[in-house]
Amino acid sequence: MFDVIDKVALITGGASGIGLCYAKELLRNGLKGLTISDIDVKMGEQAVEELNKEFGAGKAIFVKTDVTDKDNFEAAFIQTVDVFKSVDILVNNAGIYNDRNWEKEVEVNIRGTVNGIILGLETYLKKFKRGDEAVIINTASVSGIRPGAWMPIYGGTKFAIVGMTQCWGDPFHFQRTGVRVVAVCPGGTHTPLFDAENYSLLPEYMNSQSLAPEKSGVKHRQSPEFVAKEAVKIIKYASNGTLWVVEYSEPAYQYIFPERDTFKNNTIVEK
Repeated sequence: MFDVIDKVALITGGASGIGLCYAKELLRNGLKGLTISDIDVKMGEQAVEELNKEFGAGKAIFVKTDVTDKDNFEAAFIQTVDVFKSVDILVNNAGIYNDRNWEKEVEVNIRGTVNGIILGLETYLKKFKRGDEAVIINTASVSGIRPGAWMPIYGGTKFAIVGMTQCWGDPFHFQRTGVRVVAVCPGGTHTPLFDAENYSLLPEYMNSQSLAPEKSGVKHRQSPEFVAKEAVKIIKYASNGTLWVVEYSEPAYQYIFPERDTFKNNTIVEK
């Protein structure tokens, strides 16, 4: 088990939604301190004020961060180490859900995640962890393990996060760095991410949600607090490179892709 007591975390997209709930749940589990890393200064400062009031002065700091800018992202790691003297957990949580602004969506969801993994795995968690092990938890989505017609670009970014988690979660990288890489794949969740209207690339794409309400997650949305509680369990116990689905307010379960050679008989038969 990875013990979060007296550890330090950096949480991207931590000013609201699931990210802020991650912060609260980690602090409830004995975290020493954390950095809220977010582009929204007002929300970030409010989040830190709330956390320090609830959990004690100096438990949280805010660093304005654009995760798409590697140097800017690195500044959040530098300040975290400067204040808390270590960093053990990276919650790669910043994300956008808006295919109408797909260029920014790709930048934040993919480039931002890549920047976090490289900075954490190769430098800051590797060098400044308190014990023998550190953890990167990537926020993917159920959209990253099954297709959704209404948000193909968002889904593509989450498939990328799933793939990166498994590639960087290979034992080769853990043996080099002592950094475990895992992913949480939430289903429909009540967060600000989904507050926007008309977020599909074209309006007609939204019609597919009514055809598959269970698949889209609109039929049942869970609380971000529930996702955070399950995510802390994943941080503590999940094996390197694994993917964990949290949906319908039910306990997290591991999702495993089948081996490709099991499909060798699924060939094209000409008629």
